[in-house]
Amino acid sequence: MAKKIDSPCISVCQLKGGLCTGCGRSVEEIRHWKSMKRPEKITALKRADQRRKKLNK
Repeated sequence: MAKKIDSPCISVCQLKGGLCTGCGRSVEEIRHWKSMKRPEKITALKRADQRRKKLNK
């Protein structure tokens, strides 16, 4: 069985333009995280990482 993918939340929840500045996820990704399947979570994590890099520039 595949390992559980934990939420990337770092408890710095501040929204800017519909994105969390702490984890990089969109409001929709945050809202649906618990109901997402593993492939959806992996995709969301990749997108969040890219967004976070852009936010930190």
